[in-house]
Amino acid sequence: MTTPPDPYGGYPPPVPGGHPESYYGYPAGYPAGYPAGYPPPRATNSLAITSLVCAFLFAPLGILFGHMSLSQIKRTGEEGRGLAVAGLVISYLVVGFTALIVVVSLVFLVVLARNFDPMDTHGRIDSEYPRATAVPAQGNPLPAFDPPETLGSNCQYPATTEPPSKPVQPPLMGSTPTTPESIPASILTDRGAIGLDLDNEKAPCTVKNFTSLAEQGFFDGTRCHRLTVGAELGVLQCGDPTATGSGGPGYRFPSEYPSNQYRLTDPAMMTPVLYPRGTLAMANTGPGTNGSQFFLVYEDSALPPTYTAFGAIDAKGLATVDKIAAAGVVDGAQDGYPVTEVTIESVRLG
Repeated sequence: MTTPPDPYGGYPPPVPGGHPESYYGYPAGYPAGYPAGYPPPRATNSLAITSLVCAFLFAPLGILFGHMSLSQIKRTGEEGRGLAVAGLVISYLVVGFTALIVVVSLVFLVVLARNFDPMDTHGRIDSEYPRATAVPAQGNPLPAFDPPETLGSNCQYPATTEPPSKPVQPPLMGSTPTTPESIPASILTDRGAIGLDLDNEKAPCTVKNFTSLAEQGFFDGTRCHRLTVGAELGVLQCGDPTATGSGGPGYRFPSEYPSNQYRLTDPAMMTPVLYPRGTLAMANTGPGTNGSQFFLVYEDSALPPTYTAFGAIDAKGLATVDKIAAAGVVDGAQDGYPVTEVTIESVRLG
């Protein structure tokens, strides 16, 4: 009797050595233990992991590795795109936040520095000398002059970061003679002449600077921008072509007498001394910052000995300054622009 065929096809006859893997649905060479039809897991890109780690340790590297990882993943098809994106996002946030902190800190430091610069009533830098007060001028007289061994032996006028307010060349550097002891000069203003006697014996480098600026016409047509009226301080300040208190010749030089009568670390450098009426002195904003601005002392004034006294004003010149001072300061202040505008027409030597 013949057996009827199996309606489900039956089982295939056994094959010696077994059927191939493909017979059961596995591709040839597929790892044992995995169900048929599923591909093997893809490896995770190592740079993606590195990017995420560096995002917390050093964000710039996190950005670098993140972009490299995405490029590799696109090329190889590896896993880890999410890790790379997370590393990039975190790294960019960290870098941005750090940059914001740096900018805010710099702005804060700039604002803080400006707040430490005293400002006068017109918003100009007010660091050339202290404000006037109602306290009578007190202090020791200027010290006796003891010539330093190096006096006039090496005058230096190095350039500053600020350009000159008016075209001018610095004086020649090097030694300069201390003779003659004095050099006559005259400041011709639209309010009258102010005669000077420049003290070349005590401040040769400063006198050399003043005469150089005068000969080049640096002071011509400039306005005396500051008047101080008070019991402790009475001065008229000039020498700034911008008339703001911040202009200069584009170079600087150290102070001389009376500063050179003290050690730099001597506390007496901060103790006021009396600059007598009739003194011609340099304005500055700290050690080694002399330039072109100078002031005329028309009343005994108490100041630290950090301002070079390099000449004297004659009686006729003091009378001119007295008239200017008598008109007072703009807005009735003790310190600021003089009510009587003063323009220097020229400075003559001899």
